Amino acid sequence: MSTAIRLVMENFTFSFLVLGLIVSGISLWRQKRPRNAAVIIEACFAYFLLFSVGCSFFYNFIMHSFFGETAARYIGWEQSPFQFEVGTASLGYAVVGFLAFRGSFGMRAAAVVGPSMFLLGAAGGHIYQMITAHNFAPGNAGIIFYTDILIPIIGFVLLGMQYQYQRAPQAAANDQSQL
Repeated sequence: MSTAIRLVMENFTFSFLVLGLIVSGISLWRQKRPRNAAVIIEACFAYFLLFSVGCSFFYNFIMHSFFGETAARYIGWEQSPFQFEVGTASLGYAVVGFLAFRGSFGMRAAAVVGPSMFLLGAAGGHIYQMITAHNFAPGNAGIIFYTDILIPIIGFVLLGMQYQYQRAPQAAANDQSQL
């Protein structure tokens, strides 16, 4: 059991992604209204933002701010004062993720764009560390590296899908008003 807990906590970005998918599935299963594409996208996007942005970045805040030595060792780094700065940046992204869970499209765009730039920059840093320092520690070259790329892709896909489904009824209404 302790091995499973350790695996989930060390791979927290993937764990929160899976948890968001599970919770969105449960949410859809419990709904009484018809489940069309817009409803499915809404559930998936909302819980993606709650878990993959809000909870994941809050966990990152806790680890870098209060357990910096452990976080640094997991990444293959030395402890640094900059970890607290990464932690507080993560807290900001977490708050935006929590607000975007039931927020407007603009809030959701901010919750995808800002954290995505951070994650893609981190992925670039991981690649640099793998090439120059041969740092293949699990927190640098493991699942964290892959989710640093995957989470922004999923976020932008869901954002684009929501934009299209949100725009479709408005376009249809505009077409009807022009008749």
